[in-house]
Amino acid sequence: MRIKAWELCLTVAISILMPTIAQTQEIDPQNIETTNSQLSLILYGGKRSRSQVVAWYLEELGIAYQDEKLDLRAGENKHPEYLAINPMGKVPALVDGDFNIWESGAILWYLANKYGEMPSDLIVQSETMQWILFANSTLANGLFIEDRQEQEMPRLLTPLNEILQDNPYIMGEEFTVADVAISFYLYAAKTRFNLEWQEYPFVVDYLERLTQREAFINTVGQR
Repeated sequence: MRIKAWELCLTVAISILMPTIAQTQEIDPQNIETTNSQLSLILYGGKRSRSQVVAWYLEELGIAYQDEKLDLRAGENKHPEYLAINPMGKVPALVDGDFNIWESGAILWYLANKYGEMPSDLIVQSETMQWILFANSTLANGLFIEDRQEQEMPRLLTPLNEILQDNPYIMGEEFTVADVAISFYLYAAKTRFNLEWQEYPFVVDYLERLTQREAFINTVGQR
């Protein structure tokens, strides 16, 4: 059967305009296997969780993914269906086809290598991993454990301020996954504890610039 020209144009237009942003829906814990078949990339998370940093980076990469929100208070993260994905019962977890990965830092690293523009240079890769690990452990612990804040914040933010005085981003001139990891915890701590940080002006400027990014606004900014 011959396809008319206008029908072909319509088909092409529809394919171009198909949305590439995340499809968000509440998870049915009894139907995880079914949801897995809808999109190959599925992010499992919860409200106000570290899944937001992964969602932000996915938006930066422009990758279509399915955003599955678990009801953590109801214990959906402890259901057998989810424990088959992450046996620790924590969020976030990412399913990419037949591959499951959890821990936000590991997920960021995986995405940067598979879908991002991670250089093949081992030194650059190692520096990137260094900053992701720093963000998830040293920085997060120093900023969020309140009885350590007074001691830890100067130790952490002074060198960051010096780095950002000379560079627009953590690793130099280019925005990378390291910036997503670092600025996510800076933003979360600053807003949670109402911190001013006047003594760290370059950190504040850096954070203001990154929180104006469209991908941030559409994910972390919606919390």
